[in-house]
Amino acid sequence: MVQYQNPLSHQLRNGGMSLKEWQTALAATGRLLVGFRKWYYNAAGFNKIGLMRDDTIHEDGDVKEALRRLPEKVYNDRMFRLKRALDLSMKQAVLPKEQWTQYEEDVHYLEPYLEEVIRERKEVEEWSKK
Repeated sequence: MVQYQNPLSHQLRNGGMSLKEWQTALAATGRLLVGFRKWYYNAAGFNKIGLMRDDTIHEDGDVKEALRRLPEKVYNDRMFRLKRALDLSMKQAVLPKEQWTQYEEDVHYLEPYLEEVIRERKEVEEWSKK
């Protein structure tokens, strides 16, 4: 089996790259990844109709339970965004650019609740195995 070695870490270990050069290379890679993430976020298109990333998650049993646990205001905000998106979709329109959801403004509001639901489900499955 061939083992992957990061060429940057290999150079650092073998004295070919200073720590400062290593940090600069990592920072550049991080900026590149953030740039790609922003591009992909805008290319996906859901932000153009006012949706957030968590609004687009497929609703399986875990997601439905996480949605049930959301605070009322967060749930109502989600429903407003979904209804507005459906209306825009029916009209084959998008929001004005200044109203698009920005990458920096997108809050992963559902993630903590979903992680908790999944953790609880796995715990129940472990207990039921015994």
